[in-house]
Amino acid sequence: MPAEFSSSFPLRDSRVHEACGPGAPGFAAICATRRPGEVLWVVEDWQPESLNPVALSLFFDPARLLLARCRDQTEGLAVAEEALRDGALALVVIVLSQPLTLTTGRRLQLAAKAGATTGLCLIPEGMGSNAAETRWHCAPIFDAEVPPDSTLQCWKLIKNKSGTLGAWHVRWDTAARRLHVVSPVAQRPGSQDVSG
Repeated sequence: MPAEFSSSFPLRDSRVHEACGPGAPGFAAICATRRPGEVLWVVEDWQPESLNPVALSLFFDPARLLLARCRDQTEGLAVAEEALRDGALALVVIVLSQPLTLTTGRRLQLAAKAGATTGLCLIPEGMGSNAAETRWHCAPIFDAEVPPDSTLQCWKLIKNKSGTLGAWHVRWDTAARRLHVVSPVAQRPGSQDVSG
């Protein structure tokens, strides 16, 4: 992986990060592959989306997944904070529907530090917290050269408390369970012959 990407990913331990965009759940699943141990995924009951164990098996063993369905965001934040502080989990993912206050974001950061656990908030676009260590925007991109069993993604690091920002095209290799950083089309060998 390029040095600038590997300095930001995998996510920094003992901190809480954010991801937004249509590719954010896939980003969370890839983050889970980077950490041995169980993953807690916290969602509110009213949210119509659900996790698909078959799809998750492309990333990690679904037996590692613990799902917490909470009444509302306040209850979900309490569950996430306790799980981060406990330190028994590899990753805590919480799906948020409302903005976090600075105090709430800071409480999550302190819990992650105390438990040496990494947290990831999946947020709607434009709803980030100032307390987040990093914020990623993740979206699929169309590329006719990519095999049909893989989705090329554009991951943009749009907030980083301890480094620079950047954007990378990545592809998940299902067979190898490995993430590849892919050069954008205009920068690939032989692409100078492509007229635009």
